[in-house]
Amino acid sequence: MAEKNLVIKLREMTGAGMMDCSKTLDEAGGDLEKAIEILRKKGEIKAAKRSERTTKEGVIAIAKTENKIAVVGVACETDFVARNEDFVKTVSEYAEKLLASDVQSFKTWAEEDVKNLVAKIGENIQLAFAEIIEGSVLGDYIHSNKKLAGVVVMSGGNKELANEIAMQVAAMSPKYLNPEDVAPEDLEKEKDVYREQLKNEGKPENILEKIMEGKLAKFYSEICLNKQEFFKEEGVKIEELVKKSGEDAKIEKFFRFSL
Repeated sequence: MAEKNLVIKLREMTGAGMMDCSKTLDEAGGDLEKAIEILRKKGEIKAAKRSERTTKEGVIAIAKTENKIAVVGVACETDFVARNEDFVKTVSEYAEKLLASDVQSFKTWAEEDVKNLVAKIGENIQLAFAEIIEGSVLGDYIHSNKKLAGVVVMSGGNKELANEIAMQVAAMSPKYLNPEDVAPEDLEKEKDVYREQLKNEGKPENILEKIMEGKLAKFYSEICLNKQEFFKEEGVKIEELVKKSGEDAKIEKFFRFSL
């Protein structure tokens, strides 16, 4: 095993990963200069420098069976790469591989494979996320730019409805499912804002509570999925839409992914 101080020094000099530095030093017999030469030949130093660049673009892909969805997001630097057919195909293959594996095993494999993409494409490429979602009724949606996706897990209902709600999740960015799920700190922060507003507006004391209720209802309608208005049907809340599909229908959880 390579000496820890040498491993740290090699990492500082090259930007390569700690594990790569340790293995390379072992291969070089502890010779720092030789280790740098080995890393250069492997392209690790070049890849490490690229990893400092910002990844603002990317592709999301989904692979699925009846009760299981795998979502993979791979980030890159430019829209040119994100729109490349080979890159899009590679991310789709990643999703299929994740579907047939588990998250930890996939991430371990992907960490190495992404290095090949960096060397091949010449940009900073990063695995942004990899998730497996399971449930009895699943809905999914990927926006046409492949940078935004939503997944919904339901009990009862049907897949068509779940797909519609997944689109709602992607488009409307809810943070919570129900008002009771809102984090206490988020709720208190919002209430403080309203109290200050009402104080500055000089509203009569006897109507403050009523006004506060109205403001909180609007707040919930923006951040809670079940309280949001369905984007395809004005005046209809998501919870009402779900109820229409059957008494046993219920949204269990939702996920939103973006690059």
